[in-house]
Amino acid sequence: MQFDPNELEHTAVYKLLTGSVIPRPIGWISSISENGVNNLAPFSYFNAVGEDPPHVMFSTGRGNNTNKDTLNNVLATKQFVVNMVTEALAEPMNLTAQAVPSEVDEFELAGVTPIPSHKIKPMRVKESPIAFECELVHHYFLEDHKHGGACVVIGRIVMMHFDDSVLLDNYKINLEAYQPIARLAGSYYSKLGELFSVKRT
Repeated sequence: MQFDPNELEHTAVYKLLTGSVIPRPIGWISSISENGVNNLAPFSYFNAVGEDPPHVMFSTGRGNNTNKDTLNNVLATKQFVVNMVTEALAEPMNLTAQAVPSEVDEFELAGVTPIPSHKIKPMRVKESPIAFECELVHHYFLEDHKHGGACVVIGRIVMMHFDDSVLLDNYKINLEAYQPIARLAGSYYSKLGELFSVKRT
């Protein structure tokens, strides 16, 4: 079958897209409001976009043309932290996906520990073995939308944090110790599962 996204309901487009583009890494974004309230929320429209210099991106939906707290905070402070999500953090991460008032501190809601970053104001998640402190460099609101669209946020990594347990020699990551999870569709997530190697020719 073929689908013209302009002729489909928004929910249908969402299901087809998020069910096809899998697995997606999860950026657990921590930010802080101008009033000093911590915010923590997961985004699976997330990835690295380059290493020279290192940048990451995440995209946040804008239901009813309304910004999420994360976006408001990042646009106001120009800073955010990406905390990577592991198997052990699946449940706390899921708790922070719910819509709560902006004055709620999701670190407390999820029962995770906020610890200071080195170069920016937003807190990091102590329990996350990998975290990236980021400064906003660009944002772009998707055009021609029907339901509020989304905003793509690109940040430059200014400090990288790795727990010793996930590091191997020569800056390689120990995947068995790291145990990241990824987003699929609906309520489904995935673990790494079976790995295989294909050498470049």
